[in-house]
This record gives sequence, C-alpha cells and structure tokens, in this order.
Amino acid sequence: MYTSLLNKQSKLAVIGLGYVGLPIALEFAKKISVIGFDINQKRIDLMNQGIDPSKELGKEAFEGCDITFTADLEILKQANFFIVAVPTPVDNHNVPDLTPVKSASETIGKVVKKGDYIVYESTVYPGCTEEDCIPIVEKLSGLTFCDDFKVGYSPERINPGDKNHTLQNVIKVVSGCDDEALDQIAKVYELVVEAGVHRAPCIKVAEAAKIIENTQRDLNIALMNELSIIMDKMNINTYDVLEAAATKWNFLPFYPGLVGGHCIGVDPYYLTYKAAELGFNSRVILAGRYINDNMGNYLSKKVLQHIIKNSENVKQAKILVMGATFKENVSDIRNSKVADVIRSLQSYHLNVVVTDPFADSHELQEEYGFGLIDVIEDDYDAVIVTVPHTPYLQFNDAYFKSITKENALIADLKGIYNNQIKSRSYWSF
Repeated sequence: MYTSLLNKQSKLAVIGLGYVGLPIALEFAKKISVIGFDINQKRIDLMNQGIDPSKELGKEAFEGCDITFTADLEILKQANFFIVAVPTPVDNHNVPDLTPVKSASETIGKVVKKGDYIVYESTVYPGCTEEDCIPIVEKLSGLTFCDDFKVGYSPERINPGDKNHTLQNVIKVVSGCDDEALDQIAKVYELVVEAGVHRAPCIKVAEAAKIIENTQRDLNIALMNELSIIMDKMNINTYDVLEAAATKWNFLPFYPGLVGGHCIGVDPYYLTYKAAELGFNSRVILAGRYINDNMGNYLSKKVLQHIIKNSENVKQAKILVMGATFKENVSDIRNSKVADVIRSLQSYHLNVVVTDPFADSHELQEEYGFGLIDVIEDDYDAVIVTVPHTPYLQFNDAYFKSITKENALIADLKGIYNNQIKSRSYWSF
C-alpha cells in the first residue's frame, strides 16, 4: 500500500475535514494524491476556494497540494487508504455519542474494497474501533476484517491554535490489526510526520493512550481548580502560590481555569463510560470532572456576590465577558465552558454581554443562544476575562478603569493581570 500511494497509483482519503482532518489531508496532499471527504457541502465549497472553514489555516496551506475536496461517494470510491477524522462528542448526559464515527464507518462500508486500509483517528474508548466500528464496515461491504481489508488506529494530536506542536513535529502513535498493517500504516504516516512514529502493540493500546493523555491533564487541572477554591477561602492569590511552588525542580506547571474544548473536557467520559460497562465505577476521574464542570457556576456566584455588595440595583448590573472560545487565539467554540458561565449569570437575571476577537457571533448564536457586541461601553459592574487572547495582553489597569464603574470587579480567570489591577477590585481563580 505504501509504495502504491507513493507512486500515486492509489489515493488516500480523509473523512471529516474539520480541525483535525483538514490539516492531515493537506499535509499528505503535498506528498501523495488525496481525496478530502466531508458531508457538509458548504465546507467543501469553501475548501475548493482555498478557505479553511475552521479559520486555522491560511490560503497558502492549500497551495501545491494534490487534493480533491468532495461530498460525493463515487469519488470517494477511488481511494484505497481511508483516514477517519470525525468528532466524537458526548451528549447532554456526558454519554459518548458515537453517531459521527459510526456514520463514517457506514460511509466506508459502502466504498471499501479488498486490499484497502482504514485508519481511525477519532478519539474513542479502548475497543471501540474493533467492537463498534469495524462490524459496521464488514456488514455493509461484505468483506472480512484483516483478511480482506486492514485496519489501524492513530490518535490525533492536533492542537487548535498551536503553531509549535504541529502534525509534522509531534510523534505520532500508530497501530494496526496485524504486523503487516502496522508496518504499512507506520510508513504512510512517516511521509508527513518528521518527528517519527511510535508503533503501539495493538489498536486498543493506541486508543487508550489518547484517552489517558487528556484524562491526565483534566485531573491535574481539577487539582489546581480545587486548590484555587481553597486558596480563595484563605484570601491567598493562587497564581502567587503557583509561582512560588514552581521554583521546585519537579513541580508540574498546571493552572486553574475553565476546562472545555473537544478533548480534555470530553475524553475522560469515554474512559469512565467503558469502565462502567465493565463493572468498574471510576472515582478519581469523575471527581476531577465534577470539579472542572462546576467551575463556571463557582465563578458566576463569586461575581454575583460582589455585585450584591456593591450595586444598588442588582438586576440593572451590567457584566462584560471577554472571550467566548474554549481557549486562547482560536475561533473554536466547541464545548466552550464560557457558555456555562453566561447561562449561570443570566439565571440570576444579570445583564451579560460578550466580546471576542476570534469567535463568530453567528456561530455562537446558533450554538449557545448569544452573540457578540460590537462596542464596549464604559459602565460595567464586572468584567470577566475568560481566556488570554493575545489582543487582551495589552490591556492594563487604566483600560479596565475606563470601561467600568468605580466599584467594579475584574475577574481574571487565567491570571493575565495578576498584581497589575489597582483601581478596581480584582479576583482570579
């Protein structure tokens, strides 16, 4: 397969062209022939114009690429090596929603041929690829797993907004259903991953590796969030404490904050779901999830308490939320916990407006029911800075003084302005 792809006798297809799939497709398209497949025709139309719908890649990323963008199954049939990069979210009850990855498996089942390869990159619980996805492919194709087509799993490590840790320079974990599959899949990924690949002994190990990468981060952030609550009760600045603790050589640099996005706030639920299915109820992981999922409510109560103490009419109080994306310097609003903060504040009948230099107002309105304001006023009772967008780093005490009332609160969740705000009340996680 590797040689056939390299000689452009075969084509590689990426199914799902979002934050993960499009960068992978374009990188491979610099080396081999690629089909970029997505069910959203509007996204396909934009990509055919050299526009990344996710706003992560510039027009130059599309230049010199041997790629066909399509939503047509007939064109997808031309491929022999399929990479699945669709989202794997959780539902409103934090139960894994496998609808996208199962739908992608159905698509592959309609086009896969004898001798083809399928690699899943979507984050799933250990066993999902072989137990949930492959039977769908077998049923629709009439082919037999491993005998007629090969399967692998290679967890995505795309980090939206991160220009340093890219597909090329981050080691890629790869796995295969047998030795032949592992060898061929590894060689294919080595075409684009300069840092090299790590060959996992089996598909389940590769699936588990992805899950625990983000579960570990989630738990460490949960610890920092819990510590920040304790420090606040002691009237101690958490960031001052972390700065002091970081002078020890083996102290790990984690910080408190809202935990959203498509990975850290989601992946642990895939692991705990599978564990429960096997009769084991996770305690540590779910405790971390409980802490992190409730930080929005904790924040809104702190803001409300300040307003009650300092405003004559609470229902007339105005709050400005700066930052709606799940992290800094991206347009990605998936699973943004800022939405939880806004909903919580609104439940107290407070007047909340939102601004963000990267987010799309229309997308926010559709997803969460609120949009963005165009003009920042000068009489806010509280300002909540949720993410350290680069444009926010230039703001100072004078700026916040100019947009707030005298008794206003500046809630700086990531400690951007630690020890800098003097003219207004200041609080951070």
